[in-house]
Amino acid sequence: MILVTGATGNIGRALLNELQNRGAGPFRGLTRDIARAGFPAAVEAVEGDMGRPGSLTPALEGVRSLFLVPGMGPDAEILDLARRAGVEHVVLVSSMTVQSHPHLGPAAANLAVERALKDNGMAWTVLRPTQFASNALWWAEAIRERRPVRVPYADVGLPAIHPADIASVARAALTEPVHRGQTHALTGPRRITPRQQLEAVARELGREVPFVEISREEAHRDMAAFLGDEVAAAILDITGGDVNEELLTVRDTVAQVSGAPARTFGQWVRENADAFR
Repeated sequence: MILVTGATGNIGRALLNELQNRGAGPFRGLTRDIARAGFPAAVEAVEGDMGRPGSLTPALEGVRSLFLVPGMGPDAEILDLARRAGVEHVVLVSSMTVQSHPHLGPAAANLAVERALKDNGMAWTVLRPTQFASNALWWAEAIRERRPVRVPYADVGLPAIHPADIASVARAALTEPVHRGQTHALTGPRRITPRQQLEAVARELGREVPFVEISREEAHRDMAAFLGDEVAAAILDITGGDVNEELLTVRDTVAQVSGAPARTFGQWVRENADAFR
């Protein structure tokens, strides 16, 4: 039995579809509200709240492999609960910043979860994706309202990854024992700048998408209001203020593991264009 946490999110929902399409199973999707989850027909929906680990006990019954999206609860406690429930293998979504920017607070938090998993005694696979293509949804409201999108570092390109490619690698890791004990760094097929991303959205919508490049200071003020100073500063470092080759390198891990080429940002836009209309 496989349990997918974060099952209603960008990666988790795609992973459920992957497992169903590949005939993997049995598997469960964890949600706080079964009535609103809208899972594929083959998914066994189970209720639980990652913020209350005790609520996960029924969902973990019989589970041998766990897909874990961290940061939704006390991760070390959740891992201990999983081990005691008989989980043998955990596939953890971490971050490329563990490699590229380990000094930043969010990267250190991800590294702490990686270490907690490796120290726990269960088999493990760690996925370290770079920037998500779906981060472009931050611009969706402004684009729908035809306001200029405010963008720092408009010409710094990162190899943004389609969340479905993270799901493809996760599916392989959950179902193929060769990936146990492996850390997979994941990127999209090429670097793409915010300017190019907005051009891709404009092409799909068939209209101009105006934007204005703003300073780091302006961007920090905008972001810190809802993310806090530390997280805002970290995001601005890794999206242009302090990039390095580790972060910028395009990797072919998705193709090697999943057997299919990594999806482009343009494909993500085509699949999600309604969010910008």
